[in-house]
Amino acid sequence: MTVAAQADDTSVRSDSVRSEPVRTRALIIGTGFSGLGMAIALQKQDVDFVILEKANDVGGTWRDNTYPGCACDIPSHMYSFSFEPKPDWRHMWSLQPEIFDYLKGVADKYGLRRYVRFDSHVERAHWDEDESAWHVFTADGDEYVAQFLISGAGALHIPLVPEFAGLDEFEGESFHSAQWNHDVDITGRRVAVIGTGASAIQLVPAIVDQVAELQVYQRTPPWVMPRPNNALPEWIRRVFTEVPGTRALTRLGIYWAHEVVGFGMTKQPALLRVGSWLGKWNIRRSVKDRELRRKLTPDYRAGCKRILNSDTYYGGIANPKTEVVTDRIDRFTANGIKTADGRERPVDVVVFATGFHVTDSYTYVDIKGPGGEDLVDRWNREGVEAHRGIAVADMPNLFFLLGPNTGLGHNSVVFMIEAQIRYVAQAIAAVDKAGVKALAPKRSAQDEFNRQLHADLDRSVWSTGGCSSWYMDSHGRNRTLWGGMTWQYWLATRRLRRSEFTFSGR
Repeated sequence: MTVAAQADDTSVRSDSVRSEPVRTRALIIGTGFSGLGMAIALQKQDVDFVILEKANDVGGTWRDNTYPGCACDIPSHMYSFSFEPKPDWRHMWSLQPEIFDYLKGVADKYGLRRYVRFDSHVERAHWDEDESAWHVFTADGDEYVAQFLISGAGALHIPLVPEFAGLDEFEGESFHSAQWNHDVDITGRRVAVIGTGASAIQLVPAIVDQVAELQVYQRTPPWVMPRPNNALPEWIRRVFTEVPGTRALTRLGIYWAHEVVGFGMTKQPALLRVGSWLGKWNIRRSVKDRELRRKLTPDYRAGCKRILNSDTYYGGIANPKTEVVTDRIDRFTANGIKTADGRERPVDVVVFATGFHVTDSYTYVDIKGPGGEDLVDRWNREGVEAHRGIAVADMPNLFFLLGPNTGLGHNSVVFMIEAQIRYVAQAIAAVDKAGVKALAPKRSAQDEFNRQLHADLDRSVWSTGGCSSWYMDSHGRNRTLWGGMTWQYWLATRRLRRSEFTFSGR
């Protein structure tokens, strides 16, 4: 029995005294949707596990992002576990606190905290061929030995702050939107928001009435679709709670409505002209200034970058307090930001709404497989690839949840996560059934999967829509998104094909 299995209901802390490595069958990294869902599946399969979490609570992205206005852009009845429905969501698109509470509730219901070692940041891991096990090390020097290593860290957890000249000279306050400093009072101050992506369109309208002046630095305008998000009436929430089938039917309707959008993105990008018309209408109805409308109107096809949704963003932009700056940032000064046109604007607080390290997120953990092969080096040479976005050729018992090319531009990633969790559970069961210690995908199977995947992506709006985006790596290759419909991914991962794997360690 593992240490985790012996623990009581109190969360296991990383500062406990240990002289020996902690041994377990499966080691999970992260406590977001991926990590918690995987833990529940392993519980049901009676597989011992430990979870390593870099922070002091569960929740992942929904723990970290607490900026004003933070919410999900997928309806809550779809952005939740299918096996753990919540009928009484207060909004159709839930705000961050409610999603965070949902994840904490899931962890508590399934008793997962006793398996978690909080404040444990994973730095490196290597495969021991004699033991057929992974040795995993945290930043504080703790060692874990596990037969299976499962990363549920995802890609949206390492904030990206561009390297602006002079940033170290700036004397005001600055922070990333995913690390919002609630000790900084922005009331009546001059605030600059760098970026106009998913977080910016939520926080701009949330803070504009509070600040004295708002500067929004825009490199490329996004397509923003209208979407009201009023609180759901109590009677609707009661119907979802008390009338059997209503919540499930709502989830089904949401799913297929988003798949229609996915069809346009992956199969028929020309259909996305409808999105462009709707986005332009959303600008016209909120912004009267013709020059400002020009700045806000994208010149690429809707869907090429992430489609955003808001009924309030353009109102915040049109506010007299707001200035949209499209000139390139030249440098920071002690008291402000200087742009390429030579103008310097005084600033008190800077918010970097500049996204995350996505296509290079894998470089932050040192993983060495059999023979000491460095996975980061391989992916730097060959590109970030995995078999079905989950397992990696020649890397035994290593799995990624929301790994390469399994993100989405149109539907709920929780649907993808559940498909991957089932696949990993099948892989562990296949090892046990075969009476061996390890499995890894064959290189031929991985190559064929990715050949077809990228053939599909080359026809998608992300490759043909006329933009550059964070979906692409430094070579212009989409390493982030799934190239088809989500039901196709469900079919592709529904059953683990033993013929695609090599088994070892009898």
